[in-house]
Parts: sequence; structure tokens; C-alpha cells
Amino acid sequence: MNSLVKWCVGLLVLVSVLLNLVLIVVYSRGTPTCSARSKHEPRGKHDKRSGVFADLSRDEYAQVQEYMLRQKDLNISTRQGTRPDENFLFLIDLRVPRKAEVLEYLDARGPAPRREATVVVFYGTKGYIKEYAVGPLPNPNSHRDVTRERYGTELPLSARTVTVGEYIILFKFLEENVFQPLSHLMLESFGRDHKHELNAFEQMPRGTRAGERKTWISFFRDLSGMYIQPVGFEVLVNHQSINSSQWRVERVLYNGQYFASVDALRDAYSAGTVKKIVKAPWKDYGSLKPRTKSLQLGPQLVSPEGARYSVSHNHVLYMDWSFAFGLSSLTGMRVFDVRFRNERILYELSVQEAMSVYGSVTPGLGMTKFLDSSIGIGRFAHELVRGVDCPYEATYVDTYRYIDVSQPMRFRNSICIFELYLGQPLRRHFADFFHNSYGGMANSALVFRTITAIGNYDYMWDFIFYQTGAVEAKVHATGYISSSFLVPGNLKHGHQVAPNVLGNIHTHFINFKVDLDVAGVKNMFQTKDMEYKNISLPWIPEHHAMVPHLVEKTVHTEQEAALRHGSKTPRYLHISSNQTNRWGHPRSYRLQVYSFAGDHLPESQPEERSMSWARYKVSITKHKDQEQTSSSLYSQNNMWSPAVDFSTFIQDNENILNQDLVAWVTAGFLHIPHAEDIPNTVTVGNGGGVLLRPHNYFNEDPSIDSPDSVYLGPGSESSCDTNRMACLAQETCAPEMEPFTYHGFEGVMKFED
Repeated sequence: MNSLVKWCVGLLVLVSVLLNLVLIVVYSRGTPTCSARSKHEPRGKHDKRSGVFADLSRDEYAQVQEYMLRQKDLNISTRQGTRPDENFLFLIDLRVPRKAEVLEYLDARGPAPRREATVVVFYGTKGYIKEYAVGPLPNPNSHRDVTRERYGTELPLSARTVTVGEYIILFKFLEENVFQPLSHLMLESFGRDHKHELNAFEQMPRGTRAGERKTWISFFRDLSGMYIQPVGFEVLVNHQSINSSQWRVERVLYNGQYFASVDALRDAYSAGTVKKIVKAPWKDYGSLKPRTKSLQLGPQLVSPEGARYSVSHNHVLYMDWSFAFGLSSLTGMRVFDVRFRNERILYELSVQEAMSVYGSVTPGLGMTKFLDSSIGIGRFAHELVRGVDCPYEATYVDTYRYIDVSQPMRFRNSICIFELYLGQPLRRHFADFFHNSYGGMANSALVFRTITAIGNYDYMWDFIFYQTGAVEAKVHATGYISSSFLVPGNLKHGHQVAPNVLGNIHTHFINFKVDLDVAGVKNMFQTKDMEYKNISLPWIPEHHAMVPHLVEKTVHTEQEAALRHGSKTPRYLHISSNQTNRWGHPRSYRLQVYSFAGDHLPESQPEERSMSWARYKVSITKHKDQEQTSSSLYSQNNMWSPAVDFSTFIQDNENILNQDLVAWVTAGFLHIPHAEDIPNTVTVGNGGGVLLRPHNYFNEDPSIDSPDSVYLGPGSESSCDTNRMACLAQETCAPEMEPFTYHGFEGVMKFED
């Protein structure tokens, strides 16, 4: 009997296997593979002239580095472990040509602008910083000092970013001057031993006045998401001297109690006169490892007939759009020469700065004001994960950078480009009463994205191109919150989110540069709003009613066009042209800012000048090549005398009527951390941005010409001519997926020479 049962079971298994094989073969034959390439040619043609905006290639970076090393009089080092008292080649980046030269090249077939690199050298032997223009590229043969031309002043060495070389010395200093003298306390209070390490996280700015380099360093358990693992120990290190033998610890904070030195804490701890921290088990509550086994794959984005966009070098074509792109090591994502139907809408759209101001009782976050471009926003754009950071089938682009390294670094797949169906109609109408019909269009748009992981926070940057002619620039924040050890009085600055952990209140301000060229470079700034007026009704003269009226205004000067946060501003803000559409209205683009920003740092604070751009929701200035960025590499470490003070852009109060205009837009959100920020802050609701919308720019909505339009009438519901959705079942295909790979850990910072 047992043998018969086994034989029957075996036969069933064999039949099942054969049946499944047959089904697989039948299904694979009946389901063609989706095309990797579009069946249709893009509407426009790629323009090689977009290379004027292209990031430097690996070869160009290497050529610039080699050229600078040949200048023996400069005595430059490129070792990543270069000491502060040596001369270090810190940065190589594209030097964007002057706008007038570029437009002459693009529009009038003029000569190509000279291609150059910006080179930043920290001169430890001389006590200053220099910026050079090096070119022409490829094969540079000359350089010139452009520091004063760019900033109008010399740059002190104290304004420099802390380099990997300085960090190596700093970490060794902490081991010898903090951890070793306090080894007993470290073990007893924090469990620090050969298996359990503490990591450092710094407060910025580094001091309270120009020239200082004094940094409060907080310590965290070396666990996943160390930023939410504070232990209650902070030290103030004076590393102002370029000679590390003169560095010293000036103050110590332990469990909310201050001490004048490491020795003072050690003695008080040994004497039992300090309130001790009781060692707690190390719990990895910040880990992002899945806690639940995956049971089913989520929805995936598939293009049945191939991608409807095309990428060639740094140039993108999508439907009626075309643009050039790049990724600055300092400021991050940017696009240039953005055209719709071959008419330039934007000369430049770029990220400028990301700033946060924190509140705390403890010094590690109590005075912290982060300016991320001083560390490098684009610097931390690592490889994007397929299917998570971007759709699996997106187009991924490698980038190269040279910042605080010894050679150019490749960052694979650090930009992604994809078309996204937003899951909603762009427009639609169902006619119920008369002329029964349905007309609509799916809202599909092109997304240009990168994600930068700057310390604890990850910023997702998106530029989105809609078929209406609108462009959106937005950011979402995720990653880990910054936290501090919970001590008396600290709940005034946030909420407890974990054992002895305070999530500290902070602001996020993001600045975008929006260089709109609306039907040319001669533009004006106009506002529109509404007001109620009490009018006599023409058909009942004796009766009055409050009726909305349109209020329009043309703004003439830069100071009048600097719209502060919190002040009542018109709801419609426009960059307008003298040209009119068919209906006689000025062709314009509207700036629609969406933001939940907190209060800006009061202008009475000495550090405020370095972030003065954040005073304004929108500020309109006359274009100047000298006013290239709203912040700078040096703002973080020289906040009190910044190389770039945005408020000076509008001090001269120039006329902005019929001028080449730039809009500087600030968005953001106030973050009061809460329990749901553990382990990670989510992107939902944490972001801001600006939508650039055509306003009387066209004669009608341009999306009406989109091939994505759908129309249904009684009796024609199944017609494929006006409704591709009716034939979708006939066009089913199986996506052909690239194998999953990831090399993102190749570009992480390593604190070693």
C-alpha cells in the first residue's frame, strides 16, 4: 500500500512539473518582450552644443590635476591625507561660461565659449584660499587667479572645509586626548571597548566669530543610524592652528554637566562628584534591515513600446522638451537651456543651497546651522538603487567628481531619468448633460532625479517636466534626524523619540536659482491677486454687491521684488515678456512656491549674513555673471564674514523692467521630530519646491496636442483610434529587466591616507 501511495504521489509531481513547463513555454511564446527602444523617433534632435554645460569628464579632471601639479611654484599636494599646514588641491569643477557667450554660441552660431575648470587650493603654507580658472579644456595650458574677481575679497584659510586629511588628524587627537585618558569612564558609562566604538558628529559653524575653528563634537554609538544613538558626551576642540600639536580640548560636557578639561572630568568622575551615566545595553533600533519577509513584489513601471525619451551625453529629449544637465559637486543638480517646442523657457534651473538651523540645550546642536553646499551637495550623490530610489527601468547616468580626493572619482548610476505616470488624469471631462462624451489625458511627465546623502539627511531632488509646458523643482527629505542626549530642559527643543534621545527641532530651507527667459531675455516681474469691490449691479443699479476683481502690478526694482517670508505677498508671481499671446496678454511663466518653512534666523544674529537668501520666499534680481550662486563653499566656516552675502545682490536696487531676470526661490519645512521619525524620516509631507507654470504663454493648453489624449463617444468606446487604452490587452509584453547591480559603496568617504 505504501509503495502504491508513493508511486501515485511521484506521478502527480511529475505531471505537475511537465504541466508547468508547458505553461511557461506557451506563455513565453505568447508574451513578447517589451521593446527597450522606442518605436518612434523623438520629436527633436540632440544638440551637441549642449556640451558647453557638460560636467568635466574623467580625462579633463585628470588633465587639470596634472597641469596644476606641473606648476612647481604653487607647491600643491593632491594626497587625500594632506595636512592643514600644506597646500592642498581640494576641488576641480566646471567653470560655467558667461551667459552672453553661451547664448551667442547657441542662438547666433557664434564661437564656442572657452571651456575651463574652477580649481580651489587651500594654501596651508600661506594662510589663504585661492580659486583659479584653468583652461582651455581639453589639454589646459594656463591658469589665472579669479578669487577677487569672483568674491571681491581674499579668502582666509579659516574659511576652508574640513578635509579628510584634517579629519584623520582630528580623530587621532580625540583618541589620544579624550578616549585614552577617559578609558575607564568610556567603558563604565558607554560600554566603549575593542568591540564597541563611539563615532563623532560635529556642530557647525566652528566657533562664534570670524577666524575661529572651535568645534563641538558629540559622540554616538557605532550602530546603524548612529545619529539617533547619542551617549551624552561632547567636547569642544580648538583646532584653529594649522599645527595640530597646538590643538586642545577647551570644554567637556558629560550628562548635562560642563567641565573645563578632560582631566577635570576624569578627576570628578573618580571622586564620585559627578552624576554618572549608567551604561545601557546597545540596542540597534536605528537599523533599516527588513523586519518582515517580502511576500509579494510591488508595482513596477513598464513602458510597453520602449522609452519615450532619449538621452545623449548630457542632453535629454522628451516629447516637446529638451534640456542639458549637469551635477555640480558643490550645489548639486542643475539643468540648462530648457526648451519647450524648441523655444527656450529656462536658461538655468539649479539647486543652490540647503540650510538647517537647530535648537537644543546641549552645544552639539544648540548653535548648529548647517549650510550643505560648503560640504558639497552634489559630492554625496551616490549610486541610486534600482526599483527603490528610481523605477527599475529608468535610465541611469554615471557622474565624475573631484572634491577632497587624490584622483577623479566615478559615481555609477548617480542620476536617473524616467517617465512617470502619476496615477491621475492631467485633465478630463465627462459630459453628462449635453453632447455626451469623455475626453481626458493621463498625466505622464519626465523626472530628472538625484539623491544626496549628506551626513544624516538624504535629500531627493526632482526636476519634473510636464506636457503642459510646466516645470517643477522640488525636494523631499528622508534619512536620520539629528538628535541629542536627553538632559533637563531639552524638551523645550523637541520630543523624546528613543531611550534618552531627543529629536531636536530644526528648519529646512532650500534655495533654487530660476533663470527664466520668457520669449527672450528682456523680461519683467509682475504680480496678480484679487480684491473684493463693492459695485453697483448694471442690471439692478440700486443694488450693490461685493465682487472679486483682478489686481495687477508691474514691479520695477530689486528691493521691491524681494518678497520676505511671512509678509503678505501677491498670490500670483510672474516673469513676463513684452510679447503677447493671441488674446493680447503678456506671455509669462508663473512662480508657484509651495513651502511649510519655519521662521528664518533673525537678522540680528551675526551668522545670518551667510544665509540671507532665506529671508525671501522669492527675490528677483537682474542677471549678473558675478552673482552666480546665492551661497558659497566658504559660507559654513566663515559665516560672520561670508564670501557671498545674497543681501548684497539687491542692495544696489537696480531697475528690473525689461531686463534679464533671475528668480531666487526658497522653500522648505519646519521639522519637529516625533516618534515616527524613528528609525527614518519619511519623504511624505517633508519637502517643498516651486512649480513654473505657463500663464498666457500659449494660446491654449499645449497638452491638447499630446498623443496621450483619449476621447470616447457613444458607440466608439472601443475604438483604438482615439483610445489606446482599448487596445492595451493586445499590446501586453513582458519587461526585459537589467540584472540588479550596486556599486554605491565604492565612493564613500574613507578617513585614511
